[in-house]
Amino acid sequence: MVYITYGLVEYLIEEEIKKIIKDNNVDYYNIEKFDLENTNIKNIIDSSLTVSLFSNKKVIIVENSYIFTGTTKKNIDQNIECLEKYLDHINENTILIFKVITEKLDSRKKIVTKIKNYGKVIEFNKVSNLKDLVYKMFNPYKINHSLIEFLIDRVGNDLYILNQEIKKIKTYKDEDLFITEDDILVLTHKNINTDIFYLIDNIVSNNKEKALESYYEMLKLGEEPIKIIVMVANQFRLIYQVKELYKKGYREYDIMDILEQKQYSIRKASERINKFTSNQLLNYLNKLSELDINIKSGLIDKSIGLELFILEI
Repeated sequence: MVYITYGLVEYLIEEEIKKIIKDNNVDYYNIEKFDLENTNIKNIIDSSLTVSLFSNKKVIIVENSYIFTGTTKKNIDQNIECLEKYLDHINENTILIFKVITEKLDSRKKIVTKIKNYGKVIEFNKVSNLKDLVYKMFNPYKINHSLIEFLIDRVGNDLYILNQEIKKIKTYKDEDLFITEDDILVLTHKNINTDIFYLIDNIVSNNKEKALESYYEMLKLGEEPIKIIVMVANQFRLIYQVKELYKKGYREYDIMDILEQKQYSIRKASERINKFTSNQLLNYLNKLSELDINIKSGLIDKSIGLELFILEI
């Protein structure tokens, strides 16, 4: 069988791959992993045709399977025809799983259509009910729904991060099956990326009051003002770069390649490009650069530097 597992919710993709492995009773020693960004597809097909020495079945997982998207990589010339021929004569003892973190596949490509016909394509773009899923992730530990909301607000809605934090809590609790608010506060870290996006959104919306509230909260949590300034500058720089590349006619996948950013980051920046002119963005970047220099030179107190920036723009 040949699978394409794709989407933006990587945690669900990983869970599906684990399920496929479990359902087919494949052990650890019969799992191979490749990365298509540094491996030729022919090597993967050759491995798919090779019989396992230890079992009737084996699983091959191929990371970064960009050949099914609109993006291209210049470092390796991939022989797609090799994969097309393999689909005509699939080795039934090999489970070949292509994994790609992308919102959509390029349905115009022949290879995508062929795998839909000969294999299985599974999408993981949405979580139907995040709270219910988090509740299941805590099983057999007991947690009420208000604490689940508290945990999501604290660490963000990235399932991979949530899963890591939940594992940490369960390990700490050991045989005590009841999760408390103190457990979450003591054992988890507030996700600064979530706060940065919130801060940027309020700066973009010219909501100075909420932007300052967010900034003050981050300071209370012990975040360094210089670090916050750098993260804000990085976000404005990304918005500027995405805006300019769209102007030049580049598509989203091209921009991901050029800037070496994940689709989620490009998408978030794209949502903001019409809020500013290019000159405004360059002006903000210059101000943040000057602010950084002035703080490091001792001309401005680091705690009030970003506060002044928020009030001035």
